[in-house]
Amino acid sequence: MNAKVSIIMGSTSDLSIMQEAAAVLNDFKIPFEINALSAHRTPQQAMDFARNAYKRGIKVIIAGAGGAAHLPGVVASLTPVPVIGVPIKASISMDGWDSMLSMIQMPPGIPVATVALDGARNAGILAAQIIGTGEPDIMQQVIDFKASLEKKIVQANEELSKIKYEYKVN
Repeated sequence: MNAKVSIIMGSTSDLSIMQEAAAVLNDFKIPFEINALSAHRTPQQAMDFARNAYKRGIKVIIAGAGGAAHLPGVVASLTPVPVIGVPIKASISMDGWDSMLSMIQMPPGIPVATVALDGARNAGILAAQIIGTGEPDIMQQVIDFKASLEKKIVQANEELSKIKYEYKVN
C-alpha cells in the first residue's frame, strides 16, 4: 500500500495538532505518511520531498507549521501536488497570526489552501474530499460523513426543544 496523502510538519512538537489529520485519513481508510521536515533546518530534504512527491504517487500534501511557517509555501513552490496548510499556534508564535499570514499571503501561482489555526482535522477532511473526486468509494464516505454532521445538528435541536423556560417559544 502506497501513501496517497503526505502529512508533514516543521517539528514533532506539531504532532499533537497534526495527528487530527492522520485520524481523519485513517477513518476514511486513505493511506498516508507522516514526516517532520523543516524549511529552515532541513531545506534540502524539504526540497527533495516536494520535488519527488508527485512521482511517488502523493495526491495531496498536508503541511503544518508554526511561527515563521514557510514549509507549506516552500513545498507548494516545488510540487504540482495540492498543498493544504495548517497554521499552528506554536510556543514561539504571535498568537498564530505569524503562521496564518505565512500561508495565506502566498504570491500568485503558488497556492496553499489554508485551513483554520490548528485546523488539522479540517485539513484531513479536505484531503479526503480531494482524493474523493477521483475515487467513488472515498467520495461516498465523504457524503456519508457530511450527512452525519447534519444528523448531529437535527438531534441537538430535538434535545434543545425539550428544555423549558417560561419565555422560550420553541
